[in-house]
Amino acid sequence: MSDDAIQLLVQFIALIVFIFLGVRSGGVGLGLWGGVGVLFFAFVLQEQPGSPPIDAMLIIIAVISAAAAMQAAGGTDYLVKIASKIIESNPKQITIIAPLVSYIFTVGAGTSNIYFSLIPVIEETAYKNGIRPERPLAAATVAGGLGITSSPVSAAMAVMVGLMEPLGFSLTEMLIILIPASVAAIVIGSIIQGRIGKELKDDPEYQRRLAAGEIVEQSAAEKIAQKELPPRAALAAYIFLAGVLTIVVLGLFSELRPVYEVAPDEFEQLSVTLSIQMVMLTVATIILMTCNINAGQILKAPIFLAGMTGMIALFGIAWLADTFVEANIDYINVLLSDLVTAVPFTLAIALFAMAALTTSQSATTKSIIPIGIALGLPAQLLIAFWPSLIGVYFLPANGTQLAAIAADRTGSTSIGKFVVNHSFQPNTIIMWILSVAFGSVLAIVLHGTSAGAAEPVPVDTPTAVASATPAAAETPTPEAEATEPAEETPAVEATVAPEETTDPEATAPAEEPTTAPEEPTEVAATEPAGTPTLVPTTP
Repeated sequence: MSDDAIQLLVQFIALIVFIFLGVRSGGVGLGLWGGVGVLFFAFVLQEQPGSPPIDAMLIIIAVISAAAAMQAAGGTDYLVKIASKIIESNPKQITIIAPLVSYIFTVGAGTSNIYFSLIPVIEETAYKNGIRPERPLAAATVAGGLGITSSPVSAAMAVMVGLMEPLGFSLTEMLIILIPASVAAIVIGSIIQGRIGKELKDDPEYQRRLAAGEIVEQSAAEKIAQKELPPRAALAAYIFLAGVLTIVVLGLFSELRPVYEVAPDEFEQLSVTLSIQMVMLTVATIILMTCNINAGQILKAPIFLAGMTGMIALFGIAWLADTFVEANIDYINVLLSDLVTAVPFTLAIALFAMAALTTSQSATTKSIIPIGIALGLPAQLLIAFWPSLIGVYFLPANGTQLAAIAADRTGSTSIGKFVVNHSFQPNTIIMWILSVAFGSVLAIVLHGTSAGAAEPVPVDTPTAVASATPAAAETPTPEAEATEPAEETPAVEATVAPEETTDPEATAPAEEPTTAPEEPTEVAATEPAGTPTLVPTTP
């Protein structure tokens, strides 16, 4: 075994040990043990620490501030009331309706925490209509996981946007792939889920509990309906949703984001990453000023506590994973390059497995997606594979899973004696495969199979040049483009550059030409037509 292989094995074992200790600790313990792992890599293994996910952490702070302000003002309860009415409106189709409601509200809120309040409503509606509660509860729980990868304001999306923007894919282009694929997977997966397990009247565990008098009547829906909301609860919800819509619009219409001259003839456009931070902090401020709450209530909101817990977990585990990957990136590339190139779906399996291991969508994104980028996989396929983060439900360790099990009075939602054979497992696998399959087809139809296949932005002005890579610190300029090797073509042809707007460094594996403004170069203007080009390779 080579030295590189031994190093990789030793460091991978260390990585698994610290993740295991973090998962056992739970909550912020996942992030704390991740920090210990970084210290171990730096001081004991003598590896340079990787980069903590600062941008993602800042987005999480901004988003949970807005979401917590909405919750403090009663906006979350208002949304739960609406969701409850939707679920109860057609009880016979609850196995399909409940997952779609869970998905939509997770997309809007950016967190699956909103689903906790819906669990008793789903269970009660199913039970009253003689439907096995496991079916809608399992499907709705897993659908919330797909909502995370479709939400413009989720913590995982904060990481993914930062990785995809330099490759020429905006937030909106990502959602165009992710949302249809997820919805299709949820609908088909829910239909299949409706045929899993015995009918409730034939379930032996339910019959045992019924005979033993363990079934307790409850009225979760009535409690939600009767709950008195603060006077401006609806306003808080609409302000938050308006902020989400604003973020989507800014991603869809890049010309709405300002462009700054950062150096002479060098322009840089405001990134979506910074836009999300500014918009959500503004949303939190507007709610604070208009909905009769104070700043202290924001800090006490359950969503704020859950969000900060997730941020600390992301901080430690993502930092640890990045340290491991950076220390072994060359050898990892050698091991995976042929396999991933031949079978790209291998990366989806890696995403699923890492998500199951870390139970963190954000940390998994920060760890695995850069490997796919380094291996030269097309960005559109990376986006299609991204719903593999649904792997967080592979083990019954997620809060929403445990809450659903606890809420099911019939006992149909459960954990098997082998742990992995739990109620959520079939739907996790089904929705994973379907979402990735649908997403891959959609990505190829829209962008082809080559790297950097995002729709090019018209290159007419310096502003357009900058907008091609809004999140990149080093925006391509005419001078920088001139450093690319020039092909021996007539000078007349050299005046028009190929319309490719992605970051040249990000698309290097595909060996595609980089973007240059469609302007005549000074050298080309001085050369006689029809002679070989003498365009220099340096400014």
